[in-house]
Amino acid sequence: MESFDITRIIFLKTLAVIYFCGFANVINQYLGLLGEKGLLPISHFIKQIPWKRSPSLFYIRHSDFWLKVGGWTGLILALTAILGFSEKLGYFGHFFVWGLMWGLYLSYVNVGQVFYGFGWETLLLETGFLAIFFPPDDVATPLILIWLVRWILFRVMFGAGLIKLRGDKCWWDLTCLSIYYETQPMPNPLSWFFHRLPMWVHKTGVAFTHFAELIVPWGVFFPGIIGIIAGILTILLQLMIIVSGNLSWLNYITIVLSIACFNDGFWQYVFHMDPIAVHSASTWYLFLVGAYTLLIAYRSWEPIKNLISSGQIMNHSFDPWHLVNTYGAFGSITKRRFEIIFEGTDNPEDPNALWKEYEFKGKPGDIYAMPPLVAPYHYRLDWLMWFAAMGSYRNHPWTVHLLKKLLLGEKTVTELLKNNPFKDQPPKSVRAELYSYHFTGPKEKGWWTRKRVGVFLHPMSLDDDALQDYCKAFGWD
Repeated sequence: MESFDITRIIFLKTLAVIYFCGFANVINQYLGLLGEKGLLPISHFIKQIPWKRSPSLFYIRHSDFWLKVGGWTGLILALTAILGFSEKLGYFGHFFVWGLMWGLYLSYVNVGQVFYGFGWETLLLETGFLAIFFPPDDVATPLILIWLVRWILFRVMFGAGLIKLRGDKCWWDLTCLSIYYETQPMPNPLSWFFHRLPMWVHKTGVAFTHFAELIVPWGVFFPGIIGIIAGILTILLQLMIIVSGNLSWLNYITIVLSIACFNDGFWQYVFHMDPIAVHSASTWYLFLVGAYTLLIAYRSWEPIKNLISSGQIMNHSFDPWHLVNTYGAFGSITKRRFEIIFEGTDNPEDPNALWKEYEFKGKPGDIYAMPPLVAPYHYRLDWLMWFAAMGSYRNHPWTVHLLKKLLLGEKTVTELLKNNPFKDQPPKSVRAELYSYHFTGPKEKGWWTRKRVGVFLHPMSLDDDALQDYCKAFGWD
């Protein structure tokens, strides 16, 4: 029989790295996005949404102090798991560390609103909850837990494959990648080069994506060499996506899930690792694992129905605890790239006034600035700006609050930006212009070309009645 004790250790350590990234994200960005003076303050959310619909520890205390304490606590717990200390504390030490990490991150996600509405958040929570039930490092790993990891991996990959077949026609004619690299949420430096590849390479890439997402996932349920090959092909696709863009930790956690496809014999053969001495699990522990398995089996019915439904939805949780979810990515491909450029001035009355641009850390702005390489870290505001540029401020009202925060010079918000051209004193007026962006050609300078296409938000000042009334309607100060 296959053993997975080395696999378990690698899986837990790499999952803890993802948790570390998540809590680092909390520490660096949460206050500006969701803190007391953030764009979507938690205090307004919890007044409208009852705890049972979105359980979170921050219904008890949600000041900036406690948001920071939770973030640093999570970061320390993740580091404890990375170093393997939690696995040496026995059953209950492991349960405590992994359970508290999960509970803390759940608390941030459930009050995080649109800034935490991404599929990789629920994926981390579902995987993190499963990790609680793994044994410490001197106990044999129940095989059913490995199969449950593979069940998550199957839904991630197969769900992504099905949503493409049911989505954009460019997935059928194999042309999606000729557009994707330029229009994806946050390109990296290599995206420019991928965009310039010949069409036959793009079509081959789409064909391999279909194979890896629709055929390969079935292989994860096979033992031995078939499961290992499925894991290798899955990881290969994720690496291809990683080098071509910044998709937060979505692809990284998919690689973590793929680790469950490799048995201990694989690690011992390839890396000359010694087997791990373990003893049989306690009866009460096996009973606990059995109860958890039954719970997941029961909760899996809704995701299964969603997979086979013609109205398949992506990245949805069927319960507020995010125990078993449905996943998917890029069912449709954005055909044109639009960017919102915020600008401020000290002389709004002057028709020739100098308007200075605010630069963001991840999204395109300055056409000569090289796109960043940040994944698995995640610039949340930049991602939401990508969505906002495809609609209007009415669909994304937080953009109006962002404009007001720039007028106020709110530090927790401006720290989310790459540069603040009004560090000494806030501007008297701010506006948001809409531009179309394209990658430069091989002989052009810079990374982007851009053209103004309209207005996203008209110039406004703090005494603008429309601005005050709009923010007041949402309960923003």
